[in-house]
Amino acid sequence: MKKEVDARGKACPKPVIMTKKALDEIESGVVITIVDNEIAKENVSKLVKSMNYNFKVEKTKDNDFIIHITKGEAVEAKRNTCQPNIFKDMTVVFSSDKMGKGSDELGKILMKGFIYTLTESIPYPSTLLFLNSGVKLTTEGSEVIDDLKKLEEQGVEILSCGTCLDYYDLKDKLKVGEVTNMYTILENMKNAANTIVL
Repeated sequence: MKKEVDARGKACPKPVIMTKKALDEIESGVVITIVDNEIAKENVSKLVKSMNYNFKVEKTKDNDFIIHITKGEAVEAKRNTCQPNIFKDMTVVFSSDKMGKGSDELGKILMKGFIYTLTESIPYPSTLLFLNSGVKLTTEGSEVIDDLKKLEEQGVEILSCGTCLDYYDLKDKLKVGEVTNMYTILENMKNAANTIVL
């Protein structure tokens, strides 16, 4: 079976939701999703990777992206390889660049200490999500970039909300991790065995 999803002109996370719906509607076959911007292409690609389907991306002369997804040919998931388990199925949500309420200065010190402690504590959380002003922690000028990079090198998934990066005009200043969308944020929070919101 073959389905086509034309998500050009659709705002985030609509292309992801439309693609997921099309994939859910077929048992096996090909879904072709067409988007018209880089962020939508990245978000749909991440969805497909998370579902372990094969895909390839083609860029047209009109700067559209055509994503060919094959359902039914799962690739071997990294999590199934023989590696020591240093991760806990836990998502930590950073909804602010400060920790707690009260003094902003103290809140920044606490947040810096918390993220450093994460680098020293095994098992690591599987995913760190950054929302609202929390995206300031993953962008240029952040005091915790080096610690976050250490976590990323160990395999911790680091995701920053694309809408939030746009709001704070930090889209081009992301220094660690990847941009994500509300669909992926919800799926992470919903599916993790444990979710901690700061």
